[in-house]
Amino acid sequence: MSAIATPNLAESFVDRRDSFHDSNLPGRERRQFANSHDELSADAAELARAIDSYKLRHRRRFIDFEEMLGVMKSLGYSK
Repeated sequence: MSAIATPNLAESFVDRRDSFHDSNLPGRERRQFANSHDELSADAAELARAIDSYKLRHRRRFIDFEEMLGVMKSLGYSK
């Protein structure tokens, strides 16, 4: 009886996670908001950059309202 050759799962698995985070590839990062801050007012662009910085520091793709409020307060927002 002949044995059927089956591929080793470890050998056939392609891990694409490292290539997804390659910062040299344009357009690979999914954004919660717009990809560009060019059309925003100065204040809105400052908030957008602060949110992007927060997301990078905390390794978050999306943030919730509490986190956004924290970013806004860090910029000096008060009610």
